[in-house]
Amino acid sequence: MSKIRILAIPPDSHGVGKFRIINPYIYIQENYPDDFHIDIKSDVENKNEVFDDYDIIVMHSFVHGKLSPNDNLNRIKWLKDKGKIVIADFDDYWDPGMRHPQYIQAKLGGIIKNKIQLLNTATYITVTTSVYRDTLRKKFGLKNVFVFPNAIDETESQFIPKPILSDKIRYGWLGGSSHLADIELLRNGISSMHDTFGDKIQFVLCGFDLRGTITEIDQVTKKKNVRQIKPEETVWYKYEKIFTKNYSVLDKEYLNFLHTFKESEYNDKDKPYVRRWTKEITKYATNYNYLDVSLAPLVLCDFNEHKSQLKAIEAGFFKKALIASAIHPYTIDLVSAIDFGGKYNPKGNALLVDPNKNHKQWFQHMKRLAENPNMIEDLGNKLFETVKDKYSLKQVCKERVDFLKKISNK
Repeated sequence: MSKIRILAIPPDSHGVGKFRIINPYIYIQENYPDDFHIDIKSDVENKNEVFDDYDIIVMHSFVHGKLSPNDNLNRIKWLKDKGKIVIADFDDYWDPGMRHPQYIQAKLGGIIKNKIQLLNTATYITVTTSVYRDTLRKKFGLKNVFVFPNAIDETESQFIPKPILSDKIRYGWLGGSSHLADIELLRNGISSMHDTFGDKIQFVLCGFDLRGTITEIDQVTKKKNVRQIKPEETVWYKYEKIFTKNYSVLDKEYLNFLHTFKESEYNDKDKPYVRRWTKEITKYATNYNYLDVSLAPLVLCDFNEHKSQLKAIEAGFFKKALIASAIHPYTIDLVSAIDFGGKYNPKGNALLVDPNKNHKQWFQHMKRLAENPNMIEDLGNKLFETVKDKYSLKQVCKERVDFLKKISNK
């Protein structure tokens, strides 16, 4: 039997590309060499002959990164005319919604329209959750949508737990720069925790990043000026103000140090707040070693409900207790350990916050864990059992292999 020849095209190497394209297809090539020949290329030339040796083209955002969306759609149509299978992977909802910082760009730039065209053009669509799959089938009448969740390679060094112990109970958040509305959900809870428990607890903000630019337009001359963003202008500064109760819980010396915005050493292990700077994609997960409880707030909206449940998966592989919003995608796998009325559910593997009770339930759940530290270990172990097999790279890649063999008829 001849090998299935695949060209996998990641959109980047530092985020979506790693989890959706690079990691799984490297794993498949290394573990199923008799069945597949896979090339991973991020920069594909716009030449017909480039595709001669492939049966399947897997892409996320584009085939040719330097060409227009219309040119990419034409390429996909051409590939299909030549008998090639085109798999388009989607990790996020096609419409980011008005809360997202990229909404205006997506709307005016035609990105939303282009993604919908891509959905209706590819041979197959792969997504991260059953929720997303069902939405695409219902909204666009698509039957060619399949689920392959984000997965963890437990042999990758950053995902091997190396817990850093502390006398404090540490609540932490890991994420990117598009989550201000989500982080706002924590404001009351964090403030109340600082007031109630003082130096017994600690909040950890992971991913702090000052990179970026701002474009200013002179209202008279209309001349554009692009400059580096100031630290106080970043969304991370806004995050930090929420995590520190507007810096009021910090002593003067530590406050002054944080406002130097330098990545220098400081003995912050006993402080009520810790800033952890952004790390490269191959090391970011090591931040879980500094936490006891992971926080996963999400505003209830279409974009968030079609996200991956990666935060729940990561927390589980590190055996961390998780407090999460009680919406998709988290309710796919998470069962609340506290039922209605406050009764304990022994089958629960997390604490879930009702979107209608964001104003009080984040604090209630964080307080519950501070007062019952044994519950932290119990929830972490149960979440680990939930995710360890289902979301291991080995298992998800086995499912991909079965799918690839089936659609290629080889």
